[in-house]
Amino acid sequence: MSTRLFIVDEYEPVRKALAERLDQSASLSVVGHASVYEEAVEAISDLRPDIVLIEVKRKDGMGLELTRQIASMPEAPHLVVLTSYQKSWEEQAAARAGAVTYLLKELDSQELIRKIEELAAR
Repeated sequence: MSTRLFIVDEYEPVRKALAERLDQSASLSVVGHASVYEEAVEAISDLRPDIVLIEVKRKDGMGLELTRQIASMPEAPHLVVLTSYQKSWEEQAAARAGAVTYLLKELDSQELIRKIEELAAR
């Protein structure tokens, strides 16, 4: 059975590229993606993915709040912050909000897939 992923990122090209890259793995399946806070919460609640990839740097400033809300859901998915920004304070804040790991978008596809598979195996 494949690991079900959901992607939350404001930028459609990023979401689509991630979905395309991650769907290349036989062990992963992207079940949805969203940019808007409310849509993400509703879809994650309905679809119940195993892992959510989330960019916490948002124009609306609600990335960490969204992380907290998803982490507080019953049977919450693993939350992976996938960002372009390497800041230790942000990584710590994301962990306090419920993220299990913090990855940079600069990872190549195979490395990203490997890290997600490792997390799914926990």
